[in-house]
Amino acid sequence: MLILAERLSLLRKERDMTQKEVSQELGISLNSYQRYETDEREPTAPILVQMAKFYNVSLDYLVGLKDERE
Repeated sequence: MLILAERLSLLRKERDMTQKEVSQELGISLNSYQRYETDEREPTAPILVQMAKFYNVSLDYLVGLKDERE
């Protein structure tokens, strides 16, 4: 899901964080997070929820159903 990858990258950069820092905060491997940002892999529903909470955005925003963050 390309929109998810793009939004994850944008949100991470807005926080001025590295992929490693985000992966540690989420409790997932760096490799997994990198694959989410490069659209090589899609996260499970529980990981998507974690990401939405971490970035303080809605799931709909993360997956491209809405353009508003909340």
